[in-house]
Amino acid sequence: MCGIIGYTGNENSVPILVEGLRALEYRGYDSAGISVQEDKIITVKTKGRLDDLAKKLEEHTDLSSGCGIGHTRWATHGEPSDRNSHPHRGKHLSMVHNGIIENYAEIADMLKKIGYVLESETDTEIAAKLIDSFYDECHDPLKAIFSATEIIRGSYAFAIIFEDIPHKIYAIRKDNPLIVASSENGGFIASDIPAILKYTRTYFRIDENVVAELDGANIDFYSSSRNKIAQPIETVDWDIEQAQKGGFPHFMVKEINDEPSAVRKTVSAYQQDDLPHFGIEKIDSDFICKFKSINIIACGTAMHAGLVGKYVIEKFARVPVNVDVASEFRYRDPILSSDDLVILVSQSGETADTLAALRLSKEAGAYTLAIVNVVGSSIAREADSVIYTLAGPEISVASTKAYSVQCAVVYMFALRLALARNKISVEQARKLCVSLQTSVPDAITNVIKFGSKIRSVSKKYINAEHIFFIGRGVDSYLGTEGSLKLKEISYIHCEAYAAGELKHGTISLISEGTPVVAITTQSNVCEKTISGIREVKARGAVVLSICTRSIAEEYNIPCDDMIVIPDTEIDDIDNVLDPFACATALQLLAYHVSELKGLDVDKPRNLAKSVTVE
Repeated sequence: MCGIIGYTGNENSVPILVEGLRALEYRGYDSAGISVQEDKIITVKTKGRLDDLAKKLEEHTDLSSGCGIGHTRWATHGEPSDRNSHPHRGKHLSMVHNGIIENYAEIADMLKKIGYVLESETDTEIAAKLIDSFYDECHDPLKAIFSATEIIRGSYAFAIIFEDIPHKIYAIRKDNPLIVASSENGGFIASDIPAILKYTRTYFRIDENVVAELDGANIDFYSSSRNKIAQPIETVDWDIEQAQKGGFPHFMVKEINDEPSAVRKTVSAYQQDDLPHFGIEKIDSDFICKFKSINIIACGTAMHAGLVGKYVIEKFARVPVNVDVASEFRYRDPILSSDDLVILVSQSGETADTLAALRLSKEAGAYTLAIVNVVGSSIAREADSVIYTLAGPEISVASTKAYSVQCAVVYMFALRLALARNKISVEQARKLCVSLQTSVPDAITNVIKFGSKIRSVSKKYINAEHIFFIGRGVDSYLGTEGSLKLKEISYIHCEAYAAGELKHGTISLISEGTPVVAITTQSNVCEKTISGIREVKARGAVVLSICTRSIAEEYNIPCDDMIVIPDTEIDDIDNVLDPFACATALQLLAYHVSELKGLDVDKPRNLAKSVTVE
């Protein structure tokens, strides 16, 4: 959430900052601004999009500086407005901030007592002026920053320029990502890699409670004792072309088209002799048999991938699995011990609630396994073991290929656990592993080819006020994700229900013309789901059926429209791989409804790609 960019070097920082912020738009924002150093600090900021900031900057035609910071804000404290936009000023500095300062009210009272006047409703201004107050006393930027962070409680990534220290940027982080890099063009600071990828593929990820000091040629890191320390250098394993649209109208549809290769790449990386193998000693040994239960913790789409994980782990390995929303997990006083495995799923590896759940689990003695997409992210570094989902960059706020590869990893993990517990034969595991590399990507590709059919069906839903999703078993989990995708980018109210629950209250919401999406990929519960379809049809619902070809041929499904997905059956293991193709169909349905409505598909209102605050 929010975006930070900073540059110091020999070039004009203004266009570099704006360009960097555009590369971070996917993170979600409602205002934007920059501060640059000339003879003094000049700040330009505004509510709205980057185009609004660009128009304001046109009024400053002579604005040119080799050092500056920029920010896109997603409002937490105070409404979106010019005065609440970042950067925020003190007498000596300007600062941008991602995160939330929890004790901002206490600090505000302290600042007012020493004469500071607050000009916004933000917690960021309070943090900026706290650092400013210490700098006013000592004129030592490192001492001022560390003194302030000893008082501040909460999460933060700060980037700071001081008016009387030309050509330098200072940064520090806690529970929020921040990277620094240098190239022949100068030094950079950013909240995510796409903002700097044009200039370099190597970077440093700042450790917590470490200050980075950048000038045009050097990057130095300081511990809280103000001694210089080293930080490991990292390399991006994807290039700028992968972070661009590649001829597609939106990132979301590009990333849906990336799914077959992303799934194939991820599964291929975690197999050996066509059997699951993660290259992690404890995961690839009998160690994983010791766990009596598994907890999967995640948020949003990642949590829905966790529900699919529950389905396949219990089906194959016969181990009980609980799935928790991370924001609730740590507040329900969970019962954990060394006999528990906790799996944390996160695309960014920086999700604040999931990170907090990870730390709680470790304190309780549970073994933690992270499934994340970003190498070296906070969750990846703090977990006992990590499996990377090799999705590459995902820019659209609505997660698509990240969900598919998360599901692929939990399938592979389920097979590994089932083999270790002797719950599945080597032959069955090999068939499934091979199919995950071949049949599943092929099925997803075939669904993508149905795009025009799905778009045609989508036209019927652009004026809907409410849409309901129903299914049984794993299909109900797919409905939950399909409902989320549609509501977050089309702004249509959507809900997902287990079809068997209709008669227990929710069928009262069905009236003449109500759209219902019925998912039927599982043959063992197909007839039960069809009964639910008949119930809603009897009350006037307009039904879209998403089903496999074999089910469409065998059953007479009462529906108004039908999207047929390929079967991925494996001899004696029917239907277990069908959720992948179905998920892609649901993603395309959501995409086409949104683009037909003319909405901002990649940057839906009020949402952010990486939720780094609680």
